[in-house]
Amino acid sequence: MAKRLTPAAIIALKEALCSIYWYKADLRGFLQQCLPNRAFLSSLNWDNYKRQLVSDLVDHLACDQEKYLGDLTRLCHEVCSVDTFGHLEQLDGGAEKAVRARSAVIQLKSLLEPHEQIKKEQDDLAERQRRAAEKLRSSAAVREKLEQIKNRYMALVISIDAQGRGFELEKVMYDLFELFDLDPKASFRNTGEQIDGAFSLVGTDFLFEAKWRKEPSDAGHLDAFAAKVRRKLENTLGVFLSINGFSPDGISAHSSGGTVIVLMDGADLMAVLEERMDFVTLLLRKKRHAAQTGEIYLPIHRVL
Repeated sequence: MAKRLTPAAIIALKEALCSIYWYKADLRGFLQQCLPNRAFLSSLNWDNYKRQLVSDLVDHLACDQEKYLGDLTRLCHEVCSVDTFGHLEQLDGGAEKAVRARSAVIQLKSLLEPHEQIKKEQDDLAERQRRAAEKLRSSAAVREKLEQIKNRYMALVISIDAQGRGFELEKVMYDLFELFDLDPKASFRNTGEQIDGAFSLVGTDFLFEAKWRKEPSDAGHLDAFAAKVRRKLENTLGVFLSINGFSPDGISAHSSGGTVIVLMDGADLMAVLEERMDFVTLLLRKKRHAAQTGEIYLPIHRVL
């Protein structure tokens, strides 16, 4: 599942727990098997109504999901694994109780499926990052080339030639794309539009633009680049690198849906050059985040 359960999933979990067991003693036995912290379970007021008990329990876990996500995840999976309701069917009105319980479990499952898909994607990306880090550590030639690229970039950081620095940054990025086998294309002009470069990754073509200005790149810069990207084939996306970051209005203007670009700044670039994350993993992480949330700017500290 994802890092946090949604409010809708929390409500569905409560409803399912209230429905799958009619008697509190049965519910307590189920919870004792699911949750390791039996001291907390004992602290609940078991003389209270079942629905209040369940609400108190789930709210306690949900209020600090950083701490209790494992318990919530385990509880959700155990509830979703309940697929027989003979214990309810034996009661008065048992058929109706069983139908209600089955419906509650199905509702919870439907809300958890997107979370589980996101969790799988997160696990796959983490595994890819682990493999990429191992591959980089074991590739002396690649690390040596990456160190050379970093030294060239650091020389640009202290350069006073602003215009020349921009041209050299394009060359640095071209060599970085080439190092990570991204089939880069150098700067080109197409129907009057200047494109700083392009590359391909996992079947997607990316246009690339870099800005090294004293001020953060603003909405106008992003508007112009996004327009270039939209004029290309449908599967084309854009990567905009602004060494000194982006203005809040620019980020906000392009994070409202239908975005075709993702953003990188100088901190992202340094993370790659310092071997804290390979470029491909970083870009895939940013692309997935943008697809799921609409946010085109994901700071490197949230990635790492």
